[in-house]
Amino acid sequence: MTHEILPCSALILVDIQPDFMSGGPLACEQADAIVAPVQAILAQDRFAQYVATQDWHPAGHISFASTHDGGKPFDNIELYGHPQVLWPDHCVQGTTGAALHSAINWDRMNLILRKGTDAAVDSYSAFRENYNCAEQRPQTGLAGWLKERQVRNVYICGLARDVCVLWSAQDARAAGFNTYVIWDATAPVTGKTDDATRRRMQKQGIRILHSSEFCPAP
Repeated sequence: MTHEILPCSALILVDIQPDFMSGGPLACEQADAIVAPVQAILAQDRFAQYVATQDWHPAGHISFASTHDGGKPFDNIELYGHPQVLWPDHCVQGTTGAALHSAINWDRMNLILRKGTDAAVDSYSAFRENYNCAEQRPQTGLAGWLKERQVRNVYICGLARDVCVLWSAQDARAAGFNTYVIWDATAPVTGKTDDATRRRMQKQGIRILHSSEFCPAP
């Protein structure tokens, strides 16, 4: 059954960039497999607004393991009183790995939101940055931008399912949007997190859909 799109809806494509794809320094599991469903969803043109986010880190970003003496990728540290994963260097401003992925047609985008631009603050969510030294999570402005356009329903695809997609969905729901994650149009850093990710989404009222609910079978 095809999912009925409610009025005033937005599609958010999170961080679909080469550095998160196969061969990238922070490759997500089976990330290349999301390209086809994302393209199929875009081809339907069933949303009022289209948004893409783009990880856009300065060199020496605080989330990079290489920035910390002795730090190794995927180490966990405390930063500003909260857990922080140290990542391989990725999506450095101006590099080919930080570009929006060339296999996606980005022509429909009404907004491209760059995040993670502050060297001292990580940024997973499309809606809020991670905690900073003032124990705050600054807003990116996306929630206000969507509400000004009467968007009530947010549909999320992209990378990574267990990090930036999850945080974006949680923040969208907290901001009052009806929130949906198109599961097969996302991919995780590691599939070992899938059960926990699904439970967290469902517990918070985030609905999980499949791309087939948007794209009729040929």
